[in-house]
Amino acid sequence: MAVYLTGWLLPGIGIDNYLTAIILSIILGLLNTFVKPIMVFLSAPITLLTLGLFIFIIDAIIIEMASSLLDGFVVNGFGWAMLFSIVLSITTSLLGKIIDKE
Repeated sequence: MAVYLTGWLLPGIGIDNYLTAIILSIILGLLNTFVKPIMVFLSAPITLLTLGLFIFIIDAIIIEMASSLLDGFVVNGFGWAMLFSIVLSITTSLLGKIIDKE
């Protein structure tokens, strides 16, 4: 739900339908599980130099990877991928707080 809502909020992101959002969530989960730790390890020095801000770049790269793997998900540039990552994190956090209150 958070992926679909975030895609709906941002004009530079295109998600065809809800099924595409579900598949995108699975792909992002797999990329974050297997690829992101390797990227974080390899970029540890630059991540330390930027006080952790380089993680946003890694997240945007993961979003771009997902865009290239899934036909119904379109990202119009690296900046939109970074913004999608940030807004997705905020949306997920807010939805988690709403669900926890119930």
